[in-house]
Amino acid sequence: MARFVLSAFADEAAKALADQLKALKEEGISLVELRNADGKNCADLTLEEAETLRGRLEEAGIGLSALGSPYGKAPIDQPFDAHLALFRHGLDLCGRLGCKRVRMFSFYLPKGSEPSLWREEVFRRLDIMLTLAENAGVELVHENEKGIYGDVTERCEELVERFKGRMGFVFDPANFIQCGVDPLQAWERLHDSITYMHIKDALKADGAVVAAGHGDGHVGEILSRLNREREGQVILTVEPHLTVFDGLKNLQSEELTHHESYPDSRAAFHAACEALRGLLGAL
Repeated sequence: MARFVLSAFADEAAKALADQLKALKEEGISLVELRNADGKNCADLTLEEAETLRGRLEEAGIGLSALGSPYGKAPIDQPFDAHLALFRHGLDLCGRLGCKRVRMFSFYLPKGSEPSLWREEVFRRLDIMLTLAENAGVELVHENEKGIYGDVTERCEELVERFKGRMGFVFDPANFIQCGVDPLQAWERLHDSITYMHIKDALKADGAVVAAGHGDGHVGEILSRLNREREGQVILTVEPHLTVFDGLKNLQSEELTHHESYPDSRAAFHAACEALRGLLGAL
């Protein structure tokens, strides 16, 4: 039986770090996957800002589950040097933050291009990044983002095979749906390699993101299987991506139900947390 521990992209609750920390405490979540703080992406922090941020997290009693970085979220057909320099800075940031895990990606492919044409270049770049991360004592964890090399099951399996034991994997059900992949089928082929999950659901019809358990991501079933298969701590990171609509009060209730719109970011964040707690309570 797994021991599920919740983390979250708290920047979806609020822009200001102080409000993010407040939201996490109100939701009873003790970890954050750091992506943006006070309007600044984690990759753009200075080393001094990272040290200050670390102090604020520690003071609030909030741990850092991962750096929700943009590394590898760049065109594969563009020069690598500038992105690699950004990544090297990210490893330095990890040292200042006390962060041992970084979420990353496997590069955007040119639209309409055959993925196999870019395989070796993707592997070459990831190998360089992994070597640097290993030397820094940081674990890289790949996410199945739409449009990158590792966005569908088969290419995720290629990455698992190529970098087995060197790179972790974060499983995002909604991202698979948006790529036309059934998340449950992807789970059956990738479950042994998964490090942690992003909790996000979506509808097959149009790819719209909805609260966990409200879409076609089989999130409840996947959590049930994960619970049966794993022992010890398993991190689940809440990533709402729910629609915030300021004109909510002017809409008809039927439209509100269909679109799952919320009056503000904090309300959407709470709804995402509640949906996950509901699924966990049913295990």
